[in-house]
Amino acid sequence: MPGDRKKILVLFAHPAQERSEVNKPLFTACLQHCDVTAIDLYREYPTFHINIDKEQQRLKEHDVLIFMFPLYWYSTPAILKQWQDLVLEYGFAYGAGGHALKGKTFLCAATAGGSETAYQKEGYNHFSIRELLQPLEQTASLTGMNYLAPFVLFSSRNAVEEDRVNAHVEQFRHLLTALADNTLDIEAASSMPVLPANISDLINAHPHD
Repeated sequence: MPGDRKKILVLFAHPAQERSEVNKPLFTACLQHCDVTAIDLYREYPTFHINIDKEQQRLKEHDVLIFMFPLYWYSTPAILKQWQDLVLEYGFAYGAGGHALKGKTFLCAATAGGSETAYQKEGYNHFSIRELLQPLEQTASLTGMNYLAPFVLFSSRNAVEEDRVNAHVEQFRHLLTALADNTLDIEAASSMPVLPANISDLINAHPHD
């Protein structure tokens, strides 16, 4: 129904948090948001023994799923792949009777050490962030989720010295609130290469279906 608040599940994966300058404050923002359940996967599963039933129940109880991670070799850190392999089972997430995720919203909140120009066809990495994350986009398609463009901080290694972290975290808070309020323009957010630096550009005046 219009106006119903959405519950957000954030799965945070950073294998070297002692060196994190951007993801840690992003995760802290999640912990402080009343509509967000924020899970530190490496803390919760230090031996990678994922509790499948627990994770599937979390998915059932939330409307929005966010993977939060630093880009590692053009993909997610290992524990997020382990989580996908075990939790997104046939009969639960896809296949016969596998409709648990249908209609939910999914996006990635990622940091990339390289500049945005490096993630272009003619750039150093030859592909955009959205192109590199296409396996996750196809996962969303297979499971019936609405896939949004990733929320990305480029040149994250220089973000602190360039004083860009606080503004990025604040925009992420706006994104979380818009998702919870159901005021984010999902259609526009689905069609972009990455979400804009100013999230207010995607916020509708009123909640929608």
